[in-house]
Amino acid sequence: MTQQDLTSWIGRTQSISDVLDVGHAARIAATLGGEAPEQGQSLPLLWHWCFFLEGAPMAELGVDGHPARGGFLPPADNRNRMWAGGRITFENDLRVGVPAQKRSTVSNITEKNGKTGSLLFVTVEHVIEQDGRRVIHEEQDIVYRVPTPPKLQGTEPAPDAQWSTVVKPSSVLLFRYSALTFNGHRIHYDFPYVTEKEGYPGLVVHGPLIATTMVQSFCHAHPGARVRHLAYRGLRPLICPTPFAASGTLVEDGLAKVWAEQDGTLAHQGEIRFES
Repeated sequence: MTQQDLTSWIGRTQSISDVLDVGHAARIAATLGGEAPEQGQSLPLLWHWCFFLEGAPMAELGVDGHPARGGFLPPADNRNRMWAGGRITFENDLRVGVPAQKRSTVSNITEKNGKTGSLLFVTVEHVIEQDGRRVIHEEQDIVYRVPTPPKLQGTEPAPDAQWSTVVKPSSVLLFRYSALTFNGHRIHYDFPYVTEKEGYPGLVVHGPLIATTMVQSFCHAHPGARVRHLAYRGLRPLICPTPFAASGTLVEDGLAKVWAEQDGTLAHQGEIRFES
């Protein structure tokens, strides 16, 4: 199917409601670390990715474990799906145990040629509201890649860091994060599938999990900062169980560069705007 055929998906929407369950927030804390928020308290940054989840029936899943395409998201036959990056504005705090709504819209579809072949980029806009006001505005970039050997080696050296947190991704961590996000994508927990079908040397660390560790590392280094905006993108996958570092440096007042590095080269990079 060509890009022209896919333009009809632009503008498609879906809405999901959630009560931001306290028990589920406790399970996230048990997996990612930190204190579990109680009823009415603020949800830590990027934990919203573990809520507003779709529950596609088993019969509607594709071979890769994702829901079969052609519903809300456009079909991308015979392509491998990856989370490419995004931009998030945190306008207010999401509060645990309080009903909220997320409205998602397919805002753009673009075909590009990359070093690993043809890439189909789909941008989805998410707006989360709670108590009648907008709390989070997000643009999420999804890439569908023609099956080719994935790019595994970094080429861009990591800059000098002012803070850094070493992350040791285990198969248990990846499995639990898949469970927290109801993510059936087999590259994160099915070793035979990810190595034999998608060409990776091991289980792939979730893109949103990497972004979460970058933000957690920043927040740990700057406990008084209030994050207002995050822009991030993946450069290459990180493979379990090789450790990586979530690092960063201040560029100017209210602006930080953050990244995930492995063996001295970048895997993910981002930018955080914050208030002191």
